[in-house]
Amino acid sequence: MIKAYLFDFDGTLVDSMPTYVSSMLRILDENGIEYGDDLVKIITPLGLLGTAEYYIKMGVKKSREEIIAKMKEYMYEEYLHNIPAKDNVISVLKTLKQKGAKLNVLTASPHVTLDPCLKRLGVFDLFDNVWSCDDFETTKANPQIYVKSAEKIGERVEDVLFLDDNYNADLTAKKAGMQVCAVYDESSKDYIEEMKQVADYYIYDFKELLEIK
Repeated sequence: MIKAYLFDFDGTLVDSMPTYVSSMLRILDENGIEYGDDLVKIITPLGLLGTAEYYIKMGVKKSREEIIAKMKEYMYEEYLHNIPAKDNVISVLKTLKQKGAKLNVLTASPHVTLDPCLKRLGVFDLFDNVWSCDDFETTKANPQIYVKSAEKIGERVEDVLFLDDNYNADLTAKKAGMQVCAVYDESSKDYIEEMKQVADYYIYDFKELLEIK
């Protein structure tokens, strides 16, 4: 049995990627910055700080703090009131907890949207740790964030199963030595085959997670 899980949040636990993506792209649109089709794949693991820095390099003429404030403003109300858990997530989390698994979250989202959303859905207290990349002062594009997460969980990195719907995050976690379960999301459907090649497992529905031993 897998003893420890490390879950992404957006697109993995909750159906929030349309909101997350529209909030991120809105800033570029408002500033007249053009971007490619692969932008979402690039910025999703970076967190707000990493995305803000990336945007500045793209030509946004605002400070990191100004960009981050806009991101939080655009996302807050949806996370606080409307964004739902993905299918079967809540029941599967409760089952894993009952079996004694260590449940943890590692996400690019900030605590200002992350914590209220998980509390509204009634799952916040199921987790041993709820981490934003901000807590590590780095991004999910850095392999060390997975190593440090495992250390804090109290398990060897290879004994933790990481779940994410983003190809780049899955790839980096795998390079760090974690077991990886890629998760289907509409936002990353164009990268399914790439993700399957990187990950140890691929699930389309959270119920499938209970079949992984």
